[in-house]
Amino acid sequence: MKKTTKVFKALSDETRVRILKMLETRPLCVCEIQYVLKGSQPNVSHHLKTLYEAGLVESKKDGLWIAYRLPEKPETPFHAAALTLLRKSLVADETVKRDKTVVSSVNRIEITCRK
Repeated sequence: MKKTTKVFKALSDETRVRILKMLETRPLCVCEIQYVLKGSQPNVSHHLKTLYEAGLVESKKDGLWIAYRLPEKPETPFHAAALTLLRKSLVADETVKRDKTVVSSVNRIEITCRK
Protein backbone atom coordinates (compact mmCIF):
# COMPACT_ATOMS: atom_id res chain seq x y z
CA MET A 1 0.00 0.00 0.00
CA LYS A 2 2.79 2.47 0.86
CA LYS A 3 4.46 2.00 -2.53
CA THR A 4 1.17 2.72 -4.32
CA THR A 5 0.55 5.92 -2.37
CA LYS A 6 4.13 7.01 -3.08
CA VAL A 7 3.45 6.64 -6.81
CA PHE A 8 0.33 8.78 -6.57
CA LYS A 9 2.20 11.38 -4.49
CA ALA A 10 5.04 11.47 -7.01
CA LEU A 11 2.65 11.91 -9.93
CA SER A 12 0.69 14.66 -8.17
CA ASP A 13 3.40 17.26 -8.77
CA GLU A 14 3.77 19.01 -12.14
CA THR A 15 7.55 19.30 -11.88
CA ARG A 16 7.93 15.58 -11.24
CA VAL A 17 5.68 14.76 -14.19
CA ARG A 18 7.81 17.06 -16.34
CA ILE A 19 10.94 15.21 -15.17
CA LEU A 20 9.41 11.85 -16.05
CA LYS A 21 8.43 13.13 -19.49
CA MET A 22 12.01 14.39 -20.02
CA LEU A 23 13.39 10.99 -19.05
CA GLU A 24 11.33 9.41 -21.82
CA THR A 25 13.83 11.03 -24.21
CA ARG A 26 17.03 9.79 -22.55
CA PRO A 27 18.79 9.40 -19.19
CA LEU A 28 19.67 12.75 -17.61
CA CYS A 29 21.81 13.95 -14.73
CA VAL A 30 20.67 16.46 -12.12
CA CYS A 31 22.44 19.37 -13.82
CA GLU A 32 20.69 18.67 -17.14
CA ILE A 33 17.27 18.45 -15.50
CA GLN A 34 18.06 21.59 -13.52
CA TYR A 35 19.00 23.37 -16.76
CA VAL A 36 15.72 22.43 -18.46
CA LEU A 37 13.57 23.31 -15.45
CA LYS A 38 15.59 26.43 -14.61
CA GLY A 39 15.43 25.28 -11.00
CA SER A 40 17.85 24.84 -8.14
CA GLN A 41 19.96 21.73 -7.64
CA PRO A 42 18.47 20.96 -4.18
CA ASN A 43 14.94 21.26 -5.56
CA VAL A 44 15.64 18.96 -8.52
CA SER A 45 17.39 16.46 -6.24
CA HIS A 46 14.39 16.46 -3.91
CA HIS A 47 12.03 15.70 -6.81
CA LEU A 48 14.31 12.92 -8.05
CA LYS A 49 14.47 11.41 -4.57
CA THR A 50 10.66 11.36 -4.43
CA LEU A 51 10.48 9.71 -7.86
CA TYR A 52 13.18 7.20 -6.89
CA GLU A 53 11.46 6.25 -3.64
CA ALA A 54 8.21 5.76 -5.56
CA GLY A 55 9.98 3.37 -7.94
CA LEU A 56 9.44 5.60 -10.98
CA VAL A 57 13.10 6.31 -11.76
CA GLU A 58 16.37 4.52 -11.29
CA SER A 59 19.89 5.87 -11.18
CA LYS A 60 23.25 4.72 -12.44
CA LYS A 61 26.71 6.17 -11.98
CA ASP A 62 27.97 7.56 -15.27
CA GLY A 63 31.52 8.86 -14.85
CA LEU A 64 31.33 11.96 -12.68
CA TRP A 65 27.55 12.09 -12.90
CA ILE A 66 24.60 10.06 -11.76
CA ALA A 67 22.22 9.45 -14.65
CA TYR A 68 18.52 9.10 -13.88
CA ARG A 69 16.26 7.14 -16.19
CA LEU A 70 12.90 5.42 -16.33
CA PRO A 71 13.12 1.86 -15.03
CA GLU A 72 13.74 -0.84 -17.62
CA LYS A 73 11.77 -3.30 -15.50
CA PRO A 74 9.13 -1.54 -13.37
CA GLU A 75 8.77 -2.94 -9.84
CA THR A 76 5.13 -3.99 -10.13
CA PRO A 77 2.37 -4.15 -12.75
CA PHE A 78 1.00 -0.97 -11.17
CA HIS A 79 4.30 0.84 -11.81
CA ALA A 80 4.34 -0.45 -15.37
CA ALA A 81 0.77 0.73 -15.94
CA ALA A 82 1.47 4.18 -14.45
CA LEU A 83 4.55 4.66 -16.64
CA THR A 84 2.72 3.41 -19.75
CA LEU A 85 -0.16 5.79 -19.10
CA LEU A 86 2.28 8.66 -18.59
CA ARG A 87 4.07 7.84 -21.88
CA LYS A 88 0.75 8.12 -23.70
CA SER A 89 -0.23 11.34 -21.93
CA LEU A 90 0.61 15.00 -22.51
CA VAL A 91 1.87 14.40 -26.04
CA ALA A 92 0.45 17.73 -27.24
CA ASP A 93 1.30 19.69 -24.07
CA GLU A 94 3.39 22.77 -24.94
CA THR A 95 5.54 22.63 -21.79
CA VAL A 96 6.39 18.98 -22.41
CA LYS A 97 7.22 19.70 -26.05
CA ARG A 98 9.46 22.61 -25.06
CA ASP A 99 11.20 20.52 -22.36
CA LYS A 100 11.88 17.68 -24.79
CA THR A 101 13.31 20.12 -27.34
CA VAL A 102 15.74 21.49 -24.75
CA VAL A 103 16.61 17.97 -23.55
CA SER A 104 17.60 16.96 -27.07
CA SER A 105 20.28 19.66 -27.13
CA VAL A 106 21.40 19.89 -23.49
CA ASN A 107 24.92 18.66 -22.72
CA ARG A 108 26.13 18.03 -19.17
CA ILE A 109 29.75 18.78 -20.05
CA GLU A 110 28.85 22.21 -21.47
CA ILE A 111 26.69 22.96 -18.42
CA THR A 112 29.51 21.99 -16.05
CA CYS A 113 32.08 24.07 -17.95
CA ARG A 114 29.88 27.20 -17.74
CA LYS A 115 29.88 27.15 -13.94
